[in-house]
Amino acid sequence: MSKASEGKMLQKGVFTGVIEKDENNNFFCGEYLLDYKMVQAKHAVGDWITIKSVIENPSDISYNQYPKKSKNFDKANNKPEQ
Repeated sequence: MSKASEGKMLQKGVFTGVIEKDENNNFFCGEYLLDYKMVQAKHAVGDWITIKSVIENPSDISYNQYPKKSKNFDKANNKPEQ
């Protein structure tokens, strides 16, 4: 997908991006930590997702790196704007 088409995708939600995994096995998208069990069950690294809502990260271990966390995300809508 080109940068131009990425910019024309519908932006519903807080953030749209790609699932990545860091050196500590945390799944994240942009600056947002993703719920580990949800990614394992429904998604994979490299999936385009839209984060629908975020909360403050309750984990003391990963808070400094990811102060925001999401359990509410799903595959991104790749339909271009009309």
